[in-house]
Amino acid sequence: MPQPLIERYRDALPLEPDDPVVSLNEGSTPLVEAPRLSERVGARVWLKVEGANPTGSFKDRGMTVAVSRAAGRGAKAVICASTGNTAASASAYAVRAGLRGAVIVPEGKIAIGKLAQSLMHGSRVVALEGNFDDALTIVRQLAERNPIELVNSVNPYRIEGQKTAAFELIDELGQAPDALAIPVGNAGNVTAYWKGFQERGTAPICYGFQAAGSAPLVDGAPVAHPETVASAIRIGNPARWEEAMNAFNSSRGRVAAVSDEQILDAYRWLAANEGVFCEPASAASVAGILNHGLPTVDGADKPETVVCVLTGHGLKDPDTALGKAPAVINCRNDIGAVEEAVFG
Repeated sequence: MPQPLIERYRDALPLEPDDPVVSLNEGSTPLVEAPRLSERVGARVWLKVEGANPTGSFKDRGMTVAVSRAAGRGAKAVICASTGNTAASASAYAVRAGLRGAVIVPEGKIAIGKLAQSLMHGSRVVALEGNFDDALTIVRQLAERNPIELVNSVNPYRIEGQKTAAFELIDELGQAPDALAIPVGNAGNVTAYWKGFQERGTAPICYGFQAAGSAPLVDGAPVAHPETVASAIRIGNPARWEEAMNAFNSSRGRVAAVSDEQILDAYRWLAANEGVFCEPASAASVAGILNHGLPTVDGADKPETVVCVLTGHGLKDPDTALGKAPAVINCRNDIGAVEEAVFG
């Protein structure tokens, strides 16, 4: 049985010896080679399938460390703002630790699968009249005024946990990839990957991709009313803005925008051609390299090995999947009719 993430990488994590290990056996997610995608982009591409984490997203890596440290400090409750995945993860790890959970989500802007997870784990879910950035502002104020632990990616222990994905890539490939392609929302994940790579003495090119209707890093200014079908990256003012830009600039990479149409095309294409079903926001990494290529600066060689981070599972957002999938074929109870439906 795989060890909990904290036990595998404890020497690289800033936890106290007496902190409990609050774990759902996160991490050790599949690194899947993508031959058809490789052919399209002219490089060897792997998919880091973070939707295989216990609650279906990369957030579990950070949450195991953040909630373990919170429990070690004697916290009784945790809180977060979320577009969905952080809420699901915080809710699960809170109940695992015996803590109360509370999540603030933008009203009408959370995928149904993520909402269901948070509710089933027993968190108090508050739908805010506003967007994610409004929710994050409020939970930061609540955490300052009340004895409750904030577990958004502004919490440094979240970054510490999430950096382990970079360790895994190096361990599995035998070295860092030449390049990393990653969706960018609140910008905590690229911050964490870059930290992990740096701690291992490596510096792959980092390509970040935002949805065009929610692209503050690309625009160079916050977006007051972000809009995109990719709900997990519908964030107009990332909390880790400076750290993310440092990662892109230091790695000689770039951040660029992809349209909703490009994201959904990549989302459908991955499922139909590589057998990997991710949520729409995850597909931004693939949409990015398909539409922007793998540019380099200062005459550097084009990357030969690339990892696309797929941040969450496709079942997180079943409504979008069903809305974009082929129709179900209804059929009467007759062998001839079934043959016609299957082979016709």
